[in-house]
Amino acid sequence: MRYSFLNDYSEGAHPSILNALVESNMIQQTPYGDDVFSVDAKQRIRKHLGASFSGSVHFVASGTLANLVSISSVLKPYEAVITVQSGHIVSHEAGAIEATGHKLITVPGVEGKLTPVNLKEAIAKNSFFPHMAKPGLIYISNVTEMGTVYTHAELSALSAIAKEHGLLLFMDGARMGMALASNKNDMTLADIAELCDVFWIGGTKVGALLGEAIVVSNPDLVEGFDICIKQKGGLLAKGRLLGVQFQTLFNDELLYVDIARHANAMAAQLAQGIKAAGYDLQDEPDANQVFAILPNTLIETLKQSFEFFVWQPVDDKKSLVRLVTSWATEESQVIRFVEQLSS
Repeated sequence: MRYSFLNDYSEGAHPSILNALVESNMIQQTPYGDDVFSVDAKQRIRKHLGASFSGSVHFVASGTLANLVSISSVLKPYEAVITVQSGHIVSHEAGAIEATGHKLITVPGVEGKLTPVNLKEAIAKNSFFPHMAKPGLIYISNVTEMGTVYTHAELSALSAIAKEHGLLLFMDGARMGMALASNKNDMTLADIAELCDVFWIGGTKVGALLGEAIVVSNPDLVEGFDICIKQKGGLLAKGRLLGVQFQTLFNDELLYVDIARHANAMAAQLAQGIKAAGYDLQDEPDANQVFAILPNTLIETLKQSFEFFVWQPVDDKKSLVRLVTSWATEESQVIRFVEQLSS
């Protein structure tokens, strides 16, 4: 069987989560997220959102659902979403946002990030009302699809533009754990809550069986948000399953960030090994995604032992590949991959 560097959710769940699910399994609970585990998990998350946080926290099962529910619930029918061309909602969610009637306005990203210059240009180009969809929300990801992490200054600049133009700022946090654990990170969850109107904390890619935590920071958006989750099929009868997992991830030792550090460390080791073998990286990894430029012949050889994504061709002889590490990545497999680069 080939070892997978294809994504960060090939494994099941962190053992601590499985243990917690087993230990709580026979305890009867109120359904639909009103169980004691979910209530406690939300309180644990709230502790990291700052003393002034007056929003709400909601659990849903998947990232696409988190994006779909959040964006469609806070926008007016005629409002559009500004996102970089590499945004997850553009190419990996089957047009889920557009299916709700909201146009995606795509702009070039810089290392996967939305820049103030490109954002302002998009706003200016989409202001011929009522003949154009009106920008209503800015979508970004942290970590981005290109593996980069936003800094406090970068997020602050986008937040200021959003407020200036009456737009909502939304952050997809599928890999939020890896962002928080990154050496490039200089933000806390409280900082993100202050600067974003809505964001979510990913569990699926950070050790959970499934589940994401949507944080509605803007108090004006709280009313009816839970009803929108129900309408979109996102309210689980056994909401306890999500609560138990986030209760475990946000334990006193903050397991959520601790296991993300391992993912990032394995990516750094992988990147170092690739460079030592004489091959180039697109950039130094900020988190748990490594983008490397490898010869096509070598790629075919590596595919016999490993799974990974061939991102795009570089030229006739080389391609850019993406290697993703996780909380469960075995160091021995990282070493084996690097060894095969030189064999």
